[in-house]
Amino acid sequence: MPRPTPTASGPGAAPGRTSREPVAHAYRRGAAEVADLLGVDPAAGLSAAEARRRAADWGANELAEPARRPQWLRLLDQFRSWLIGILLGAAVLAGIIGDLRDAVVITVVLLVNALIGFLQERRAERSLEALRRMLVPTARVRRDGEVRTVPARELVPGDVVLLEAGDRVPADGRLVVAESVEVAEAALTGESQPVAKTTAPAGAGDEAPVPVAERTGTLFMNTALTRGRAEMVVTATGMGTEVGAIAEALRTGGEPPSPLRVQMDSLGRRLALVSGVAVAAYALVALARGEDLADLALRAVALAVAAIPEGLPAVLALTLALGVHRMARRGAIVKRLASVEALGSATVVCSDKTGTLTLNEMTARALWAAGRLYEVTGEGYGTDGAVRPAGPGDRGDAPPEPPREAVLPFALCNDAALSPGGGAVGDPTEAALLVLAAKAGLDPAAPRARTPRTGEIPFDPAEKYMATFHTDADGGVRVHVKGAVDVLLDRCTHVLTEDGPVPLTDERRAEITAVARRMGGEGLRVLGAATATTAAPAATTAAPAATASDGRDRPHALPATGLTLTAVAGIADPPRPQAHDAVALARAAGVTVKMITGDHADTATAIARELGIDGDVVTGAELDRMSERDLADRIEDIGVFARVAPEHKVTIVRALSAGGHIVAMTGDGVNDAAALRAAHIGVAMGITGTDVAKEAADVVLTDDDFSTIVRAVREGRSLYDNIVTFVRFQLSTNIGAILTLLAAVLTGLPTPMTAIQLLWVNIIMDGPPAMALGIDPPRGDVMSRPPRPPSERILNHRRLTVIVRAGLVMTVGTLAVFALARRYTDEATAATMAFTTFVLFQLCNALAARSEDGPVLGRFQLRNRTLWICLGAVLVLQVVAVQVPFAQGVFDTVALSAAQWAVCLAAASTVLLAEQAWRTGRARSAHRRAGGRAGS
Repeated sequence: MPRPTPTASGPGAAPGRTSREPVAHAYRRGAAEVADLLGVDPAAGLSAAEARRRAADWGANELAEPARRPQWLRLLDQFRSWLIGILLGAAVLAGIIGDLRDAVVITVVLLVNALIGFLQERRAERSLEALRRMLVPTARVRRDGEVRTVPARELVPGDVVLLEAGDRVPADGRLVVAESVEVAEAALTGESQPVAKTTAPAGAGDEAPVPVAERTGTLFMNTALTRGRAEMVVTATGMGTEVGAIAEALRTGGEPPSPLRVQMDSLGRRLALVSGVAVAAYALVALARGEDLADLALRAVALAVAAIPEGLPAVLALTLALGVHRMARRGAIVKRLASVEALGSATVVCSDKTGTLTLNEMTARALWAAGRLYEVTGEGYGTDGAVRPAGPGDRGDAPPEPPREAVLPFALCNDAALSPGGGAVGDPTEAALLVLAAKAGLDPAAPRARTPRTGEIPFDPAEKYMATFHTDADGGVRVHVKGAVDVLLDRCTHVLTEDGPVPLTDERRAEITAVARRMGGEGLRVLGAATATTAAPAATTAAPAATASDGRDRPHALPATGLTLTAVAGIADPPRPQAHDAVALARAAGVTVKMITGDHADTATAIARELGIDGDVVTGAELDRMSERDLADRIEDIGVFARVAPEHKVTIVRALSAGGHIVAMTGDGVNDAAALRAAHIGVAMGITGTDVAKEAADVVLTDDDFSTIVRAVREGRSLYDNIVTFVRFQLSTNIGAILTLLAAVLTGLPTPMTAIQLLWVNIIMDGPPAMALGIDPPRGDVMSRPPRPPSERILNHRRLTVIVRAGLVMTVGTLAVFALARRYTDEATAATMAFTTFVLFQLCNALAARSEDGPVLGRFQLRNRTLWICLGAVLVLQVVAVQVPFAQGVFDTVALSAAQWAVCLAAASTVLLAEQAWRTGRARSAHRRAGGRAGS
């Protein structure tokens, strides 16, 4: 048997789309041509020897394993920031000059920070091996003229694979036999309904690319047959498949840095500059005063330590880790710590429709029967719900119910089955019709048992209907039909009414057509039901009575006329119950929701309108015709992207990112994976989501609830507020220490605090109090304000002013207590009082830093009990450091009297008074300006 003539040299070929295909554009070619090019007879299949040779050429049917980053390198990644680099430098310098205590403490703090981040990310991070696990373990193939079961990894181009309903497709292939085949491709294309497949080529004679969703003659790896029987010739395996293309994009695609990482790197550079200037100024003044070089070096290290909040990385990591745990309890598992805060920065959420905004469970929403329109309540495959009149005038004490006979064809012309737990087996559309019948009061099992099926005409995409034949109780044969309304109307002569069947007049035909058109305009999939009694034999197996569009014989014939139309149903994949409110909350918070789906534009528009998603509707074909500039100009006004391919999703995410947006992309299918990686925050569904999507995402929703994303945004914003709070708190402590030491040198005073005292302040303040500030509960306005601008710095001008102002108050208060105490007490007592005053300043500053506006003290100060416990613990520790003899020897302190403690506390409280006075003055000034504008 001749070997195939591939379009490239196999696995080693250049990475183009054609190089991964043994037959270029197989979907455009006829099935016989593809088989001939692959050198295979579909009736016999490959020989075992030929299969082995091709396996050597094309490799195993598995996805390439991504290169693993060594664990030690992942640990070192935790040290890649300016802030940590500065602290490492300070630790080394402290060790060089003999200050081992400072060196050890700083090093331990940095190691703890690195371990927190490393262990959290290691526990959550997974590689792309999920793509490999998705491969079908075995496949039925025809080799040497016999049907065999082989490991799926051994499939090669040219293999003939046999598939039935319920089977998962093990590779990409061209259909050579398709008997009533429908395939669920939602995980790959986003199409919510199963796609009918035929052996006909797609796009023959046309040079334009055919989207994956429209290649009806091709099956794709990891999709699943929901109906029919198929045989395909394998055209691509492993990385050559459509799933392989997505895997390759994931391997080569980069991840944008999180907003928090950008902020912290910027903060680190600014702190490096501040530290360098402070140390240089101190050194110059000290040298001018003739201080000893050894003492100068020791105090320079102390000043450098005071300038850098070495506890900041650990507090940041712990705050994010605690946020991760809180979000996990609320249904969101975060895989990367920085993703928690990034969610709070999101300005746009790009959401897949099927399974994310919707239930991914087809549901009947409307029913027309007996001349009356009904609405159908309830969602999904559960039978809870009702069929009730849609018109407001019909809601009386006894609203009319639809005749059960009207929905009988939907129950009998149906191959689906409902499971007790609210699930369904079979085609989703048929399951929806079965649920509709149950809601209308019909138990589908009873008529199925009473009138057994004796034959059927499977659904044919060309003829657009399915029919089943049943034996009546009187021995006659009744046919039940479901299909396109226009097709059924052409065969109907009667219509069912409350008084029974009546002739189908032109007026009634127009009414039914208008109902179907209105349902379709609402984005519903419209199906009609009809029935008739036929004189045909119950089980004709002799001469065929009809021929299908694909050439297959049928033993039953559907009457060309004489059917009675019983009902028209409108079906849709309904929105999730909480999705509408979640979209509204996102809008109130200034977050735009954009729908990105592979579904049809009409369907997507109807769902978007129901959810409150505004904006233009653009299809994938229109995106292909847009330049980058055109897309950038329009993307703000687009609310729905329909019929898009995976590469379109990445393009959309990148266009939004280029426009300055922080993009969160949600999805559940294989087709979403590349875009999940390209976005700042990828959010996958945990229940219906594929493993590929989960591994590509930063956040996984355990409840598949879109509203959980909004809660995660709220948590992210709260975390950012808390990060700002403890950064302000810690940096004001550092600024206060720097200014105190510099001012003491410049005014000729002795240094009020020793190096060990400065380190003590950093340890007790950068630790528990700062961490307690990191778990502050969300503020009341957290979801009523717009997202912070991506370019906003943690230390903007306003916050930097607040930090410097607090530092100046601490400096003045500490040096004032020091100078007065030197006049009325001894040197040791004065130094101890200055040290204690500075520590108490931090306790008061922790309360002032909790808010940026409003009163400094209020009821909200009582909401963080952990903070009060930490402040109390710090106060106790300071009392021990000052009053206990053993600690006095360590910290160079002496015991203070109650009056001296009172002086220190009074001085420290000035930071609260000064901040309250500043806010009061600013509020009055703003009020006067507002009044002036109103008067003008």
